[in-house]
Amino acid sequence: QVQLVESGGGLVQPGGSLRLSCAASGRTFSDYIMGWFRLSPEKEREFVAAVTRSGGATLHADSVKGRFTISRDNAKNTVYLQMNSLRPEDAAVYYCAASTIHSLTRSEAAFGSWGQGTQVTVST
Repeated sequence: QVQLVESGGGLVQPGGSLRLSCAASGRTFSDYIMGWFRLSPEKEREFVAAVTRSGGATLHADSVKGRFTISRDNAKNTVYLQMNSLRPEDAAVYYCAASTIHSLTRSEAAFGSWGQGTQVTVST
């Protein structure tokens, strides 16, 4: 399995921005579809975004579309989540995940490798 380590979380005011990073090691990074999920006390873990192996196609949850952008740099073995116009309801632990399936998906079950998560707090 690929090992994943997230970073970049923190405290931000509503309307602010953060960029999360997820560094991968142990396997060939470009063999994996990469995704971001989030978990908050009020909700089950939910899909945020996913990106294909090449980075040429992405999928975003409706709740973040137009505000968040997933991208990847295969030369750096890293996937990113740029989060703009943050809202209090975006506060959660954000998890990076890797999948070996062949097409983009929102399904948590398709992702077999997970990071430890990074906390994002949106508050004044």
